[in-house]
Amino acid sequence: MESDGNIVVIGGGFAGMALARELDGTLPPGRRLVVISEESYTTFNPMLPEAVAAAIFPEQVVAPIRALLKRGRFIMGRVTAVDASARMLTCASLAGDISVRYEHLIFALGSRARLDLFPGLAEHALPLKTVGDAMHIRNMVLRRVAQIELESNPATRTALGHFIVIGGGFSGVEVAGELIDCLHSIRRYYPGVKADELRVTLLHDQARLLPELSSRLAYAARESLTARGVNVLLETRATEVGARHVALEHGAALSAATVICTIGTQPNALLAALPVTLERGRIDVLPDLSVRGAARWWAAGDCAHVRNRHDGSVCPPTAQFAVRQARRLARNVVATLTGKPTVAFDYRPRGSMAAIGHLNGVAEILGIPLTGLAAWLLWRAYYLSQMPTPGRKLRIFVEWTWGMFFPNDITHLRFTRSGQSIDAKA
Repeated sequence: MESDGNIVVIGGGFAGMALARELDGTLPPGRRLVVISEESYTTFNPMLPEAVAAAIFPEQVVAPIRALLKRGRFIMGRVTAVDASARMLTCASLAGDISVRYEHLIFALGSRARLDLFPGLAEHALPLKTVGDAMHIRNMVLRRVAQIELESNPATRTALGHFIVIGGGFSGVEVAGELIDCLHSIRRYYPGVKADELRVTLLHDQARLLPELSSRLAYAARESLTARGVNVLLETRATEVGARHVALEHGAALSAATVICTIGTQPNALLAALPVTLERGRIDVLPDLSVRGAARWWAAGDCAHVRNRHDGSVCPPTAQFAVRQARRLARNVVATLTGKPTVAFDYRPRGSMAAIGHLNGVAEILGIPLTGLAAWLLWRAYYLSQMPTPGRKLRIFVEWTWGMFFPNDITHLRFTRSGQSIDAKA
């Protein structure tokens, strides 16, 4: 693609989406925004646990990237190589390999699931990183409950009804909470399944849940999960995952047919091929988010190692920081193009939130702790505000409001084409 005025953004996650929204239409004359992403949509990853529990539909946790762009260009593809001297990148697209010139290149690649932390994780655990992961887990949960009704062996029924979640951070706590509420909600449709046959266990290797939040809110989250039936095991490390069990550090084992993994991330494979300095697998950037030692390169979001000038700490890989970094980076790129000085990333966090089940959440906003329905509503309001276009916001608001008062959906979606055999495991 011939253009030396391209401002290219690689990645379509929270940072990439925020960059696109900020840069589109604000670039000086003669420049054009180009967004490259392997998917045609951006995923609101913190909402995936609700998709797992069928509390919301999959299309409600994604937003089409093309709908965000008014003047910019979107390319669905994967960047395979970058030539810094020629300011050219190679992209594997639907039309084959294409070359794209750039004036400034912005990395917003995010991170990917890592499944080699201990034996059996890749073979038997279910990661939660994409919409596809969420839909697969949802189908697995519904299939397990249906299998229990048809199974006569007590030991097998016990394993089928036990769901283990590994990781007590935001994702793990949210999945465990949503899952236990989902099982309580849908059991009415499975009369052959007893209430005590459906269990959720949360494994966490630290002394308390949600290390990103205050101890008070972490305790509130644990109490809420426990009260609703989740077995929370702290300072408990999994060492192996099998087809029907999880081995623990001190020799014990838990019988379970379904294990959901919310720990472990790894950088995009492209980063290893770049001539950049990596800190803990992330691109090392200067205070203004430009890549150290690489002219006209920038980075933000989960793939960037960013120090917050506000307190000197390394920014956590959360949506809140990704969005704020993207906005600052976009302004710095425009400043560079117009001959103005750039500004260091300096952000005071507004707080943190987690949805831990149906109408249930924990939050800390400007130092004020919130729990229960108020925190849950605030959490949903924030992510609704991030959705593009007023029409999409309104449609999702109506659907979310409707879903507050009705049980979870139990439709098992199998994408089987005509002429294909139906696999009972799909």
